[in-house]
Amino acid sequence: MSVYKEQISLTSHGETPSFFDITPQVREAIKKSNIQNGICVVISPHTTCSVFFEEFVHDYTENGDEFLQVDLNDVLKKIIPDNVALGQYNYPGEEHYKAVESWPDASSYLPNGDRSALFNCDAHLKATLLGSSETFEVDNGALGVGTTGYVYFVDFDRTRSRTRKCKIIVMGE
Repeated sequence: MSVYKEQISLTSHGETPSFFDITPQVREAIKKSNIQNGICVVISPHTTCSVFFEEFVHDYTENGDEFLQVDLNDVLKKIIPDNVALGQYNYPGEEHYKAVESWPDASSYLPNGDRSALFNCDAHLKATLLGSSETFEVDNGALGVGTTGYVYFVDFDRTRSRTRKCKIIVMGE
């Protein structure tokens, strides 16, 4: 059995969830792996990010967001409202603030000591619901999904722009 690993970087924009169609990168990783039959696992190592499988949508909002992602975000907001106020959720608590304040790079997480920069409980919960990975079939050297099946990465954290990693692992023969 062979194993091929690749990591891609994505930059979230903050303010709203950042959705990325990563299907081309997944297809390219499978091609580079030279694996004909096996599996491809796509993983987010971040606790506010998810990987999911959905139909490609040809319709976009005026902001460039795909309709299904807007609908997904709207549904998730009904279940898990955006974290906008202290005390809205238990997280983050006082001990978490203290821990972050002790980090060498605390100012990147708490600019000017602003604790509201950590109001991202909703992002953690949404990512927990969707999950951090997806597994796909590699069939005859290609991503084994239907014509309209696409792979997406989302960062639900709205607190700031960040560079995110996504790992692609292809295993098989």
